[in-house]
Amino acid sequence: MDLGGTKVALRAETEDGLVREHLFRWRGRGLESDLAQLAAEVSLFRRQIPEGFAGIGVALPATVGSDGLITSWPNRPEWLGLDVPQTLHALFGDTPVRWADDGDLGALAEARAANCDDVLYVGVGTGVGGGLVAGGALVPGLSRGSFEIGHLVTDADGPMCRCGRRGCLQATASGPATLARAARLRGADVDYDDLQKGLIADEEWAVQSVDRSCHRLAVAITGVRELLHPSLVVVGGGFAEGLPSFTENVARHMATLARSGVPAPLVKSSLVGGLSTLHGAVVLARLMHV
Repeated sequence: MDLGGTKVALRAETEDGLVREHLFRWRGRGLESDLAQLAAEVSLFRRQIPEGFAGIGVALPATVGSDGLITSWPNRPEWLGLDVPQTLHALFGDTPVRWADDGDLGALAEARAANCDDVLYVGVGTGVGGGLVAGGALVPGLSRGSFEIGHLVTDADGPMCRCGRRGCLQATASGPATLARAARLRGADVDYDDLQKGLIADEEWAVQSVDRSCHRLAVAITGVRELLHPSLVVVGGGFAEGLPSFTENVARHMATLARSGVPAPLVKSSLVGGLSTLHGAVVLARLMHV
């Protein structure tokens, strides 16, 4: 299960190769409404797998404290203080459940798909998430916190992030940040379809707004490159997936930012599509039985 800020995706895989998927969007805002909708959708989905589940993995973008309580989730602030283990137990009963940051799980899925042990994954959607696999293992590791590239400061004088700090990558390169920039440049409201069409038509307001986001992503990735040397960078996420040449633009900026003797790593689009974090949640579920 991939719990996102705007949508939730479910995927079931059986040992004989049967795959079932289901996606739904949050209908409103409010914890009580969210939990009721989640319970109803999960119950409906479980009917497709009458034999039940051996394990469940959950991709969760929220920050969860050692006590299991959500301490931060800017995109769903109503969930602040929610008891994650208790909530998941209410949904799935005694079935073994494990959760992890959605960006970390996206990295895990992309690394497996690429058959590469050193991968940096950056997912651009409602926010900016990411994860790093180094030597075949997640960094810093599931028990030590998540790889929060979205809250890496790339512009100290930049816009306010929903986390309360200025200049986070998420505040400058996420889907909403890019659309807001496009609207300012265009002088009119811009939705995702408008942005896609603007890019295809080579409209300056669309090209500039996306290029700025790609540059900020390249700045953050270049910083990670200097410290941890991933051999492959994968750019994914629902927002990036549908925009022409998004990954190529990130790669172009990275090549410009690379210093002598430290070439930019290979950059590719997601190998498993816009739901890489969902595939990572399945990997997490399987790891409980290895």
